[in-house]
Amino acid sequence: MTVTYVARGADVRVAYAVGRRVGPAVVRNRLRRQLRAAVREIAVEHGLAPRSYLVSARPGAAGRPYAELRADLGDALGAAPPGPAS
Repeated sequence: MTVTYVARGADVRVAYAVGRRVGPAVVRNRLRRQLRAAVREIAVEHGLAPRSYLVSARPGAAGRPYAELRADLGDALGAAPPGPAS
């Protein structure tokens, strides 16, 4: 899983990229819902800088337990390199 800062802004905005390699639509949508829930929890607990984020999920993410997804996403959000300023 990777997280990239897309641009700076006044609000926190998160986009999710879950490709077809992850699995059928049911699996992709479930993973997207889990990622949204994890981002909400992380934002409440730790806060996120006001900017746009792009969360890219890889095929292995679909089979992971929620606790591991959340932990990985938290690490990725903390370690994401800033993108170009706009």
